[in-house]
This record gives sequence, C-alpha cells and structure tokens, in this order.
Amino acid sequence: MPRRFRASRTAAAALGAALAAVALTACGSNPGSDGQIRVVTSTNVWGSVAQAVAGDRLEVTSIVNEPSADPHSYEASPSDAAKITDASLVVLNGGGYDQFVEDVLESTGPKPTVDAFDLYEERTGTHATESAEEHAGHSHGSINEHVWYDIPTVDATANAIAAELGKLDPEGADTYLRNAETFRSRLRQVSETTASIAAAHHDAPIAQTEPIAHYLLQAATLKDLTPPAFTGAIENGTDPSPASIAQTRELLADKKVLVLVYNSQTVDKVTENIRETAENAGVPVVEVTETLPEGMDFVQWQTETARALAAALNGVS
Repeated sequence: MPRRFRASRTAAAALGAALAAVALTACGSNPGSDGQIRVVTSTNVWGSVAQAVAGDRLEVTSIVNEPSADPHSYEASPSDAAKITDASLVVLNGGGYDQFVEDVLESTGPKPTVDAFDLYEERTGTHATESAEEHAGHSHGSINEHVWYDIPTVDATANAIAAELGKLDPEGADTYLRNAETFRSRLRQVSETTASIAAAHHDAPIAQTEPIAHYLLQAATLKDLTPPAFTGAIENGTDPSPASIAQTRELLADKKVLVLVYNSQTVDKVTENIRETAENAGVPVVEVTETLPEGMDFVQWQTETARALAAALNGVS
C-alpha cells in the first residue's frame, strides 16, 4: 500500500471524530462570516507561497509545519479540521499528497480552493489516468505529485492565490497581484540556478532515495539512474527488493553517479545505508525535504537546495 495511504483506516476513523468535533466547534457554516478572511494551507511550503502573496494584509495558517512531519500520512486533528472548515480559502498540494485536506473538504462541502496539482495538470496538459493509489510515488513515466519543486507550477499557484484573495478582499486585489509578481521575480533565482546546472551538467547521472525533487532534477536536465523499483518502494513505504537495493548501492559504490539526492525527512535503515554507501565512496549527498526548514521562506529554501545541487556537481566535475 502506498505510503500516503498506509494509515487510511486509522485516518478515516480519526477524520470521523474530527469532523464530529468540528460540528460543535466551527465558527459557522460560512467561513469568514465574522468578517475575517482566513487562509489555510496544507503545509508550510504552500503557506510560505500564500503568505508571500497575502503580504501584510492577511495571516496564513499552515496545518503541517513541523520539519519532521510527513504530510503523506498526516491525520487531521479536530482543531485541524475546524481550521480547514472555517477557512475562507484553502491552498493544498493535491494529487493525493495531502489527502487529509481533501478528505475534510469532501466531507464539509466546497469552498474557495487552490489546488497546485490541478494547476500543474492544466499548465502541462497532462492528466493522471490512474487512481491516486495506483500512481502514488511513480515518478518514472508517471505524474509526480511533489509539484512544489516545479517552479512554473509554484508561480501559477501564487497567481491563483492572488486571484482568489482579490475576490475575497477586492480592496486588496491590486496588492495581491503585485505581491504575486514580486514573488515571481524572486523565483527566478531558482530557475537561473537550475538553468546553469543544465548548461554545465546536461544528462549528468545522479541517484536519489525518493522521487521528491523530481521536478528540480528535470529542470536541471539530470539523469536519474536509480532503479524505479527502489525509489518506488521507498516512496510507497514498502521494503525495496534486495536486487534493487544492490543495484542502487552499486551505482554509488562504483561512482556511476555524481550525486545522491537524499530525502532527509523520511529515513529508515535502508536509506541510511544508501547514504553511508555514498559517503564511503566519496559521492556528495544533497538533502531535500518535504516541508519548509525553520527560518526560511519558500524561495530561500528552493534556492539553497538548487545551489547545493550545483555545488555538489561542480565539486565532482
């Protein structure tokens, strides 16, 4: 069972209890009925994007904001469900990644929502034909849901947030649009770094423990040699086959790849062993995460990650 659905039975029970509590604690059936505009995001990644657009006019609340939290398997508490239910605007990643938000929205009815994964599909003209369970984690030859690493989609999401906030707060509409444009200009820091990697290291071979930074690697035109059976198993929360582990270790031990991209947020003995193999072989390790590190905004985080990747590749060229 894919990682994001591992706890589906317990999550469903928890959600039922949460929604029952919401019925007693929510401020009302119409979000913002007290005159306040509430923006709620699934994770602090999208919270940072939304805050950049909202600026000083509004305060954004993120449900998952701990660096150690795993949004795939996060279970909404009663207070989480109440925040989502009472929100004026909900911003989520979508694609089954932050399913807990989709479950709450499905149970409480429609409201203004910005879904980044939907925007990715609209922007690229691609659509997932499989169920969420079937395509979960399949970054090789399928749609990858970690779209916050896809800078054009992040830009589109910021613009969509500005448009929705403009409807909720017409007096601030121009401010939101200007903020989104400023945010777009800052995103160029990330795009320029990935473009420089693509120019200097086109098709350079890399490995990764999990397909989190798929779109970053795609923009940098790097070639992922990791066996899909390995990254797929790690992403889905299952044990990789001995053969796929051996193949991944061989890539690193024999220095057939230049960098190991390592998800430091969800680790186990297998991924720790893979990292140790890379370090023993002198292969640089570049860490990626699924939530925002403390003290950074979105652009700072993504820029630092892209520059770390560039430095690792430049150091071994």
